[in-house]
Amino acid sequence: MCGIYGMVALSDKPLAHPWLLDAMGKSLRHRGPDGHGVAVGPRAAIGCERLRVVDLREQADQPFVDPGGGVRMACNGEIYNARDLRRRYRDYPYRSRSDVEVILPLYLDRGGEGLAELDGMFAVAIWDEGAGALILARDRAGEKPLFYCRAGGELWFASEVQTLLLHPGISREIDETAVSQYLSLGYVLEPRTGFRDVHKIEAGTYARFSAGRDEVTRYWWPERIAAADLEGAAAARSLESLLRCAVHKQMIADVPVGVFVSGGIDSSLLAVLASREAEGEPMHTFVARFAEHSYDESDWAAICARRLGSRHHEVLVDERALGEALAAVTGALAEPLADPAILPTYLLAREARRHVTVVLSGEGADELFGGYPTYLGHRLAPRVAALPPWLRRLLVAGAGRLPASRRKVTLEFLVKRFLAAAEKPCLERHLAWFGVGASGLVMNGLPRQPLPPAAACDDVAGVMLFDYCTYLRDGLLVKNDRATMLNSLEARAPFLDRDLSAFALSLAERHKIRGLTTKWLLKEVAADWLPRAAVYRRKRGLSVPVAGWIDGALRAEVDRLLEPRRLARQDLLDPGGVQALLAAHRSGKANHARPLWALIVLQYWLERWVPDRAGGGPEKRECAPTTP
Repeated sequence: MCGIYGMVALSDKPLAHPWLLDAMGKSLRHRGPDGHGVAVGPRAAIGCERLRVVDLREQADQPFVDPGGGVRMACNGEIYNARDLRRRYRDYPYRSRSDVEVILPLYLDRGGEGLAELDGMFAVAIWDEGAGALILARDRAGEKPLFYCRAGGELWFASEVQTLLLHPGISREIDETAVSQYLSLGYVLEPRTGFRDVHKIEAGTYARFSAGRDEVTRYWWPERIAAADLEGAAAARSLESLLRCAVHKQMIADVPVGVFVSGGIDSSLLAVLASREAEGEPMHTFVARFAEHSYDESDWAAICARRLGSRHHEVLVDERALGEALAAVTGALAEPLADPAILPTYLLAREARRHVTVVLSGEGADELFGGYPTYLGHRLAPRVAALPPWLRRLLVAGAGRLPASRRKVTLEFLVKRFLAAAEKPCLERHLAWFGVGASGLVMNGLPRQPLPPAAACDDVAGVMLFDYCTYLRDGLLVKNDRATMLNSLEARAPFLDRDLSAFALSLAERHKIRGLTTKWLLKEVAADWLPRAAVYRRKRGLSVPVAGWIDGALRAEVDRLLEPRRLARQDLLDPGGVQALLAAHRSGKANHARPLWALIVLQYWLERWVPDRAGGGPEKRECAPTTP
């Protein structure tokens, strides 16, 4: 795992700012504090800050250069089929046992097309001097990030956005369409970022940049995977075999590996399978223990840990700890991300890094196997829409009389959200349930384009695919990568294994949802390994008690950040609408924690990264928030 970066002159001119390479490396050192290297030529320089995971020796530090000296490569991530590729290219003069070094002989043999053979999580940069081309590629699901920008005839790339902002020719002008997406979804869809001049390499693609042209090739098409003709027992056997194989591959490391556990079936199943792969001492498991009881699931995780005999670590998540995480994350994350779960994930990662260098986590299981309660909502919505209008109005009115709760995922919360959107078209309904709901607060003139034109879903299977291609890729995986790498911790997601993902995407909807049971097939497999009560209990998920925090320890900060004159100077949000939302929340009439949190994070992002647009006036802060 690493932070990679570089600069390429796509013309014949020499590099304009080579002295900035050191600053670029320092900006990414949290991703790789163990080793540093730069390969510099007249037209291109590639750097890498390395976290040593496989082959801990210095000779495995990147970048790698081919024997002829014409091709340089750096990779952030892990290549799980490295052993197979190393056997294929056994005559190549390797200098290390690194899993990523095999990318060089693969590229020399097959060019950019060969990158589609990689099984793993990766962001790859290759400079081919002879071809005068830069190749940038990302893994299928988008586990590892890679950004780029252009200025002054050069192309710069890096693992994180803030590194590119070091370029003296890059504007910090915000992308208002990206802000509109963020206010609807809580994250920004690739290839956009919050900045007009900075872009993401799209997941499942490789891009070739040269003086003559740019080409983007997609090698992963999740929507084109053929349906599998499997039933019951055969499907369960295939799933168990693929899951075992995925965990086996992702346990390969020359450093200690642990597991993030929550008490849910995804992480618990990973912990069971990982413990069987572990050699020597017991596995380390890590769980967040919330001071707010309705958010806490640590008791279930402790039950799993006792069964495994793992070295179990509970990380206290209270207002003080959340404040520390908020300061760290908003001070370092140059992308607006409205998922408050990044805060406990950061705290888990901080503790885990004291004991291990790699953790397994359960990202992807819900999108691939149908785990979200909203999927049940989509099945029930047509039945509600078919009711007589007077009865629907009566149901909505009755739900409106239920007192607003600030506890986690209450029945009141679910009923109100369900009924408020049940009659809407499928995609609109899904965004009303799953989005942050702040898009109505934008000023007139701000582009309202929350989704790419091709995005569409008209059934539950389509909604799952939509979540895989948006929420997972641009929300959850961003959260996981940034929170862990801020602590120099590598996170791996076995459910996103290449073969396991393809299998899950091929499954019919009936294997994922049956009746009111979500993740049906995964639960069938998990029942052989976990207590039935743990497998079939209601899903809750990792979240944060933001609703009370807005009125409690964070109250003064919220008032400062959402002050009407400040918002008016920004010319992005409707000050009156924001104040009405905040007033309704604080009066107890409604729980508006989701949209308010999105607005708070946006304000911190503007203040930290776009101070000229923050509108803060003389009271503006130039640093991250302090602990509440």
